[in-house]
Amino acid sequence: MTTRKEHCSFQQTVLVVALLAAFGQAYADDDMDKLTKPDTTSVSVGAAGTSGSRKDRSLWSQYNGYGDSDSAVLLDYEYIRREEATGLWTRSEGRNLGLDNRELNFSREMQSDWKFSIEYSEQVHHDPLTLNTGMQGIGSTNPVTNSVALAGGTNVNLDLKRKSFSLSGLKWISSNLSVEANFKSEDKDGTRLSGVGGYCSNVISPICSGTNSTVAALFLMPEPVNSTTQQFEGAVHYFEDKLSITAGYYGSFYKNDNSTVSLGGIGGVLGAGATQAALATNLSQPVALAPDNQAHQIYLSGTYAFQPTTRANFKVAYTHATQDESFGSLGSGSLGGAVDTTLAQVGLTMRPGSDWTLNFNGRYEQKDDSTRIANYYADSSGTLYTNSPSNSLRMTGKAEALYQFSRDTRGLLAIDYASINRNRPVSTSLVPSDSMAAMRERTNEVGFTAELRRSLSETLNGSLSLRHSERDGYRWYSLDPTTGYAFISYSASSNLSGTFPVTMLDRNRDAVKIASDWMASDALSIQASVEQGTDHYSGPTSAGVNNADTFSVNLDASLKLNDKWALTAYASSGKQTMGMRQDVGYIAELGNLNTTVGLGATAKISSKLELGGNVSFLEDRNTYRINMTTGAAVVNPPSDEIYRSMTLKLYAKYQLDKASEIQFELINQRTEYNQWAWGSSTTPFAYADNSTVSLQPIQNVTFVGGRYVYKFK
Repeated sequence: MTTRKEHCSFQQTVLVVALLAAFGQAYADDDMDKLTKPDTTSVSVGAAGTSGSRKDRSLWSQYNGYGDSDSAVLLDYEYIRREEATGLWTRSEGRNLGLDNRELNFSREMQSDWKFSIEYSEQVHHDPLTLNTGMQGIGSTNPVTNSVALAGGTNVNLDLKRKSFSLSGLKWISSNLSVEANFKSEDKDGTRLSGVGGYCSNVISPICSGTNSTVAALFLMPEPVNSTTQQFEGAVHYFEDKLSITAGYYGSFYKNDNSTVSLGGIGGVLGAGATQAALATNLSQPVALAPDNQAHQIYLSGTYAFQPTTRANFKVAYTHATQDESFGSLGSGSLGGAVDTTLAQVGLTMRPGSDWTLNFNGRYEQKDDSTRIANYYADSSGTLYTNSPSNSLRMTGKAEALYQFSRDTRGLLAIDYASINRNRPVSTSLVPSDSMAAMRERTNEVGFTAELRRSLSETLNGSLSLRHSERDGYRWYSLDPTTGYAFISYSASSNLSGTFPVTMLDRNRDAVKIASDWMASDALSIQASVEQGTDHYSGPTSAGVNNADTFSVNLDASLKLNDKWALTAYASSGKQTMGMRQDVGYIAELGNLNTTVGLGATAKISSKLELGGNVSFLEDRNTYRINMTTGAAVVNPPSDEIYRSMTLKLYAKYQLDKASEIQFELINQRTEYNQWAWGSSTTPFAYADNSTVSLQPIQNVTFVGGRYVYKFK
């Protein structure tokens, strides 16, 4: 029996022989050392600067490390060593070490024996929005609001920092048995934009009973973030000629050091009055943040080859997830949350003939929610209602047949099925009837796919795919808890007012895609595709989503002018629309149009100098077409939201000698963002305390960087 070490050695020998045959002795003399002795040590040191203030580059610098600073040290390194006598590999790499999105990793590996690695990374999200507020204690769990004049507060920017550490190891016990373990921990610290609001009236809440008016207010309340997520996975792998099996455990542990956040000072902003006082009391209550939770999963997966042309795969898993943290003064103490998930999946691939390939897949997923039931909600009469378990059963399956008609033509036919069964709420819970008309216990979907691929010539290939699916279901139930959420007939449901959930409506979906790639010459290649999709929803009433359409076209091309010059170009456009309406109210057609165009070039000016660059344009437009079911005119309909970006990137590399080179990079990006969510330049959106949120609509940033790269021998 060939051992795993012998097998690896044999593969490496075959690779070397193949390279010699393909590229000849000249290639072997020049570059074979790179394959057999890939030792590399390089250091890159430089500096970079950006133009403007944080507002000028807030969109560009959200994640790239330049949010707060207009200059930085550029420091990277790479280290790779292989000891030829023992086969011991050592690797280490550091990227962006002078920025706040730095990465470090280190690993050692003894081929066919053991391996371990350590990784550390940081990532900061610099929120592009700027707050102007008089609030005190931002970032704490007890901020205090304070009314100020518009734009009379202090400018504040919110950041969210992630620190991630991971450790992994692998050990081969024998040629067909190995164990593996991985651990990852991520800390998040910072502040996230959030708010709290509501309105007070004696018809909606017991706390407002006795008031004689209605008052509404929305307050800024940034969310303090201080959490840790830890993940651990251990697995045992076993291999034979026909069988491979993996048995493992996966655990996830989330801990949030902040359980609630409370906003103070609301009464002082709202002022006197019974209704104002009642609303202030309501909004001053603690707001629950993401609670501590954990999940444990055990699983078994594998493959088995019955014969060379027939192979099966499977996976079974059981997950137990819990959340037992107290919500403080909210609810009834600990949630006592527990959800058990059972998963089973099986697949089979067969080749009954040289021209046929058959694939079959099935999946079963059962979720059982045993969370403790307790009172969490009170209606306007003071009646208490509980939470409701969210049990569900999902089953999916797919059968696929591929046939090779000829050397140039291949076809595919597939059928798939998906079923979702949801439990009705318990009679002690409440689903507000003014939010939805009814809900559905079960939906089923059947889909059909047909695809044809053909080589039209030695240089031109094309494909056509068609997709059709139909979703239906049964057992609509009313949202009346006094009847135990009783089932209702289809005719009765059509008399209900309100919106039916889009995920539960009957739906017909159709899609067609045409794609081709053309190798016009050794120098020119072009790829193109066009895709159209349509969804049509039919519910008991016309309220809710009625239809959705998508259309996209993509074009990519590359041209090699000569040994020194090469060009690339791309263009794409996509449009999505959705039609929806209220039972009595608005009729809306929402749309998104996205267009991107780009052109790039590289030039090898000499043996030492390389130049390159690209220019790209992006426009993303959201449209809102609003009418009323009553025929009344819409006053001040929302305008289009438009994001445009023009980016120019240029680079240069100059090789000083065999061991060193210098690199330069220049980036200029101009963005325009016209959006009305936070108001316009003349009428800004303001919270109840006159806090505002703004984004500089036109931004122009220029980045310049230079590096010196040295490769040690």
